[in-house]
Amino acid sequence: MGWLAGVLILFFGLLASIALHELGHFSFAKLFRVRTTQFMVGFGPTMWSRRKGETEYGVKWIPLGGYIRMIGMLPPRKGDAPGTVRQISTGPWQGLIESARGAALEEVRPDDGDRVFYAKPWWQKLIIMFAGPAMNLVLAVVFFSILLMGIGQQTPQPVIQQVSACIVPASQSDLTTCPAGAVPTPAHQAGLRPGDRIVSYQGHEIGDYDRLQKLIRDSGGQTVAMTVRRDGRDMTLNVPIVRNQMHDLQDDKKIVNVGFLGITPTEAMERQGPGAVADAMASMTKHTAGALVRMPQKMVGVWNAAFGGDERDPNGPVGVVGVSRIGGDVAASKALSTSEKVWYFVMLLGSLNLAVGLFNLIPLLPLDGGHMAGALLEALKKAFARVFRKPDPGYVDVAKALPVTYVMAAVLIVMGGLLIYADVFNPIRFKG
Repeated sequence: MGWLAGVLILFFGLLASIALHELGHFSFAKLFRVRTTQFMVGFGPTMWSRRKGETEYGVKWIPLGGYIRMIGMLPPRKGDAPGTVRQISTGPWQGLIESARGAALEEVRPDDGDRVFYAKPWWQKLIIMFAGPAMNLVLAVVFFSILLMGIGQQTPQPVIQQVSACIVPASQSDLTTCPAGAVPTPAHQAGLRPGDRIVSYQGHEIGDYDRLQKLIRDSGGQTVAMTVRRDGRDMTLNVPIVRNQMHDLQDDKKIVNVGFLGITPTEAMERQGPGAVADAMASMTKHTAGALVRMPQKMVGVWNAAFGGDERDPNGPVGVVGVSRIGGDVAASKALSTSEKVWYFVMLLGSLNLAVGLFNLIPLLPLDGGHMAGALLEALKKAFARVFRKPDPGYVDVAKALPVTYVMAAVLIVMGGLLIYADVFNPIRFKG
C-alpha cells in the first residue's frame, strides 16, 4: 500500500506540474487575446472534457505531457491571401510544409483578425512560449524553498559520530579494517570519543562543522589546542594534526594533501536561508544543463540497460514510469523516517520541474524554446530593418522549420518509448 501511495504521489505531482506548465502558456495567450480552443493534460483519446467559452478543458488517457491549442501557430506563406494556401509545391518536404500550413489555417475563422498567434508582436509570442518553462522554474524554486527553508537539510555538526582508528588515504577510504602497520589517527591518539562536541579549535570558537573542517585542513603538521565538551564538561586537548590525501571540498575528483584529524561528524536537520535556496538552484541548474547536453550519450546507456542488461545509471534520464517507481520505493523504504520521505518527495518534484523547464528551453521545435527562438529571430530582423531603413519583414515563417520539427518529434517519441521500456524492465531503484 505504501509503495502504491508513493507511485501515485509522484505520478499526480508530475501531472500537476504539466498542467501548471500549460497554464503558464494559457494565461498569457488569454491575456494577449490569442484564440485558444483547447487546454489538455495528456495525449491520445479524451478521458474527460468540458467546454467553457471558446476553450475545451480536459484530460486525455496517455499522461505523457499536455498541450494548449492556439490558433494560427503556423502562418500563411508570405504573399498568400489571408486564410488561403498556395498550391502545393513539388518536393516532399515542401509538400509536407504546405499541407501542415493548410491544416493550421483551416482553423482560422474570418473574424479572428489579430487573434491568431502568428500575427502577435514578437515580444508577446516570446512571453507566451516562455511562460510554460517559467512556471516549472518557479515551481522548482518553490519546492526547493519548502525543502531547505521549511523542512531543512541534513547538515554536519561539530559533534563526533565516529572516530577513525587509523590513517588511510582517500583512495582506500572504503576499507572497513585497518591494514597492517597503519598509523592511528590524531583523533584516536588524543582520546576523542563519539558524542564529543568540539567548541573551539586553535582559539577559534566553533559553531558549525564547515568552519571546523576548513581549520583542520589548514593546520596540517601543527599541534593545535582543541576544546571539546563531554558530558557537560569542557576539556582542552593538544592534538597533532597530520597531513593526508583527501578529496578536495570543491571538486570531489581532485585529491589534495591537507590536514587530517580522523573524525566523522553527526548530522542534524537544519533550516536554511534564501541564500541556500539560490545556491541549490544554481548548482542544480548547472548539473541539469550538463545532463541535457550529455543526453544523447546517456540515452545510449539507457538502450544498453534496456536491451543489454547493463545496470541503469542512477544519474541518467528517467521517464514518467521510472519517476513514479522511485516514488514508490521511497514510500516503501523502512530505512527512512516519515520526515525523510517527505524530504525526498519534495526534492524529486523540485528536480523534475527544473529538468522539465530547462528541457523546454532547448531552441528546437516543437519545444517551447524553438518558438522562442523564432520570436527572437523576428525581433532581430525587425531591428535590422529599422536600423537600415528597410521595409518591415513581418513575422518569421516557422513553418519552414517543420522538417526539423518532425525529426525532433520522432526523436522525442523514440526517447520516451525507450525510457518507458527501460523503466518497466530495468528501472532505477531507490537505495535508502
